[in-house]
Amino acid sequence: MSIKYKSNKNIVYSCKYHIVWCPKYRRKVLIEGVETRLKEILLDVATEFKSELIEMEVMPDHVHLLVECDPQFGIAKLIRYMKGRSSRSLRQEFPWLKSRLPTLWTNSYFISTVGGVPISVVKQYIENQKNV
Repeated sequence: MSIKYKSNKNIVYSCKYHIVWCPKYRRKVLIEGVETRLKEILLDVATEFKSELIEMEVMPDHVHLLVECDPQFGIAKLIRYMKGRSSRSLRQEFPWLKSRLPTLWTNSYFISTVGGVPISVVKQYIENQKNV
């Protein structure tokens, strides 16, 4: 499997990240249509900031992403936009979330670069989260 590189004006890169984050108090609120809308929002944000959402799985109490992001833009900034926009939109569209949580997401998240592991292995791991 050959590595596909991306580029901007200054650099050529291949920066892929495995990201996981949870709703506040690890509440199981990503259900009843929330997960579908969340996927749409995350895809929109990734596209807007010229990042690629390679794989995504939404569980009732956490989110797994495999993302390729421009290192000059920054993965932390992308995650901040994803969590911020999704929290605001989902709490407006699903008012019951406001009564369950003071804020939708925790401040923390897990991130790992995907360097030594083939992308197909990480994609398979994320896809298999539903079956665990």
